[in-house]
Formats: sequence, C-alpha cells, structure tokens
Amino acid sequence: MTYEPVMVPQPKPNRTTRTVLIVVAVVLAVCCAVGACGGFWFYRSVKGAVEPARVAAAGFLDDVQAGNYPGAYGRLCGEVRDTMTLEDFSRVQSAQLKISSYEIVGVNVNNYNGRVTATVTVSAVQQTTGAQFTQGLALVKENDEWRVCQ
Repeated sequence: MTYEPVMVPQPKPNRTTRTVLIVVAVVLAVCCAVGACGGFWFYRSVKGAVEPARVAAAGFLDDVQAGNYPGAYGRLCGEVRDTMTLEDFSRVQSAQLKISSYEIVGVNVNNYNGRVTATVTVSAVQQTTGAQFTQGLALVKENDEWRVCQ
C-alpha cells in the first residue's frame, strides 16, 4: 500500500495589516496635502496684510535717508501733518543724524474696532557714528493707504 498525502488547502494570507497601512498612508497623505495648502493660503493672506505696511515704511525711510523731506512729509498721516508743517518737519529731520542703512526686521498689523494700524520695527545704522539702533514706526491706514503716524 502506498501512502497518499492528504491535500490540505493553503491558508488565505492575512491582508488586514496591509489594508490598514494603506488606509493610514492615504489618510496621512491627504492630511499633509490639506495642511500644505492651508499653510500656503495662510502665508499669502498674512503677507498680503503686512506687505503694504512694509512698503510704506520703506518708502518713508528711503525719502528721509535721501533728504527728500517733502516726499517723506507726504507719507505722514493727517494727524501729524495737521500739527507739524513741512518746514518744521524738514528742520527736525535735517537736525538728526543721518542713517547709512536700515533693515525692516518686523511688521505687526492690528485691527482694533475697525481702525487698522501697524508697527514696523526698523534696525538702522547711523552714518557718522556707525551706531546701530532699533526703532518702531507707527503706521495707520487712511483712505486705504498706509501712512507713518509717529
């Protein structure tokens, strides 16, 4: 008599672990894509809020640095222009030490009860002494334009 082996069916491979890992990977990929898009949108909206204030402050500082006091005076808010004439502004600015260079190191925009303001932090170097100092410029939004309001 010969012995014939009994045919045992192969067990089905357990694919539960693989399925769970695939689902987790897909969910993780979707979360990363949504997070990246949300982060990009947030960056663009914040940049859109602070960039005009940065440009206005840089324009004011460029005018002061170049000695274009009428141009800088035109960038002041109405409140300051009502209390100070162009001649007074020019006299004050020309009496101060000139700056050789500056860098805008921070911009903070606030909206409080509909009044939009900004604070621009500037790091500057004085021309004659070489001393470095940090100063904050207060800006206010008037008629959809940023104006320096010190």
